[in-house]
Amino acid sequence: MIIQLTKNIKADDRNLIHEKVNGLGYKTTEVTTQNCAYLIGIGKKELDLRELGGMPGVADIHKVSDAYKLVSRKWKVHPTTIDLGDGVKISEGDFAIMAGPCSIESEEQIVSVLEHLKANGVKIMRGGVYKPRSSPYAFRGLGVDGLKIWYQHAQEFGIKIITEVMQSSQIEDLCKYSDILQVGARNSQNFNLLDALGEVDKPVMLKRGISGSLDELLQCAEYVFSGGNEKLLLCERGIRSYETAYRNTFDLNAIPILKEKTHLPVIADPSHGIGLRAYVEPMALASVMAGADGVIFETHAHPEKAFSDAQQTLNFAESSTLIKKLRATVDLRKSF
Repeated sequence: MIIQLTKNIKADDRNLIHEKVNGLGYKTTEVTTQNCAYLIGIGKKELDLRELGGMPGVADIHKVSDAYKLVSRKWKVHPTTIDLGDGVKISEGDFAIMAGPCSIESEEQIVSVLEHLKANGVKIMRGGVYKPRSSPYAFRGLGVDGLKIWYQHAQEFGIKIITEVMQSSQIEDLCKYSDILQVGARNSQNFNLLDALGEVDKPVMLKRGISGSLDELLQCAEYVFSGGNEKLLLCERGIRSYETAYRNTFDLNAIPILKEKTHLPVIADPSHGIGLRAYVEPMALASVMAGADGVIFETHAHPEKAFSDAQQTLNFAESSTLIKKLRATVDLRKSF
């Protein structure tokens, strides 16, 4: 169960609630976030919520059978909105387009992408300054120095930044110079990192693990939420399968299922999902019709010269076309 506690709850009332819930055979864990204080009760004994609902200090109470309590839609029927400021929001009613290169490579590249996004009305730029690579000899990013340059220019263009965090020691700097922290597929079950991200007041986008189930993704989100951070997004980016014709198996099924299971926004990543430039557009549009709240894809002025992920990166002309089609498809979805 989830008990929402009232603001400025008295210590005595808090203790009585804990004692009552424990006395009913439930283990209690208290969670305090940016928005609210919750008491999570874990147990199997049947109970009458009216025994608790009228207690002083209880604002609301919900039965949630899912193992992932706080990110479940069973208690929070109104979807979460991620507000990045300056009118930039991500929610069911505010479809988000995030685009940019796989890796931040240079100041010239940063400016060219920002100009492209600005011309197309895109408010969020993606890019990696720390890159997890399969080979230790591949380009691994410009680090925080590159991020500072990127942040300065993004501020001038009025565009928000999403970038990947790979370890806890990077969080402080990334929080200063970015708007959304991304947890990549390789780190989806790095529980120490997830715990640390629960302590920051910064939106976090969690990518599905390479071989992760949807329940595992939701449990990863639960780690961050239970640590105190409600500002969460989920990302379907494809999973590893036996198929070799494309990079990953982009699981379109995951989008409507996640929308049913959780109140968090669901973002689709067709670039990593299929890994082939020619098919990024149709998979992006399909994800809109499947119910995604946003799309994140890779674009570069000269994909053939990109330091990483060249084979799945759109050039600016292809990107502009996709952005127009995404907006038209969102409008079409709204008409149903």
